[in-house]
Amino acid sequence: MEIEQLYNLEETIAKELLQKEKYPWECLSKISDYIIELGEKLDKEKFEKKGENIWIAKTAKIAPTASITGPTIIDENAEIRHCAFIRGKAIVGKNTVVGNSVELKNCILFNNTQVPHFNYVGDSILGYKAHMGAGSITSNVKSDKTNIVIKGKEKIETNLRKVGAFLGDGVEVGCNSVLNPGTVIGKNTSVYPLSCVRGVIPENSIYKNPKEIVIKNK
Repeated sequence: MEIEQLYNLEETIAKELLQKEKYPWECLSKISDYIIELGEKLDKEKFEKKGENIWIAKTAKIAPTASITGPTIIDENAEIRHCAFIRGKAIVGKNTVVGNSVELKNCILFNNTQVPHFNYVGDSILGYKAHMGAGSITSNVKSDKTNIVIKGKEKIETNLRKVGAFLGDGVEVGCNSVLNPGTVIGKNTSVYPLSCVRGVIPENSIYKNPKEIVIKNK
């Protein structure tokens, strides 16, 4: 799926980065430089620079136990909870929740996204109002360490060894699910708890298992 099929770009501070590319994984290698460039332009009335290449909105709530490494931007009214671990190259959108023991690395979280409990999000993009249930994670490296291939109706070579998952706007991922490298989930799709997901999942569907994907009634 292409970026315009997955995301409302009005719901992220990373709009200018995303609108330049066709596929979301094409943005992964550019997140770091984009943050550094954008950070210096942010409104100083709304954002404070904290440490090296870390910009945090003055309205964001940051737990004192959270660990944040740059380059990172945390947008307005975001909440970074106890023991969150932001390893850098991360954009956290407005009103987004990053919860207890959640780890972020090289990712974009759109506005109103929730990763509230024991999640790992690496080399991934999560759309507007996407939600990952407790313990659900993105897996971003294959066991054989070969490059990731996006497997939908056609196979697309990413030429990248690390690619996580791309969740469209409004996606709900059930607790303790694993999103395998290169997973793409269309808008407003729900994933059952304890799922092992791979490939491209259509929008407006319910993922029960690889052989049972049900389109929601409109």
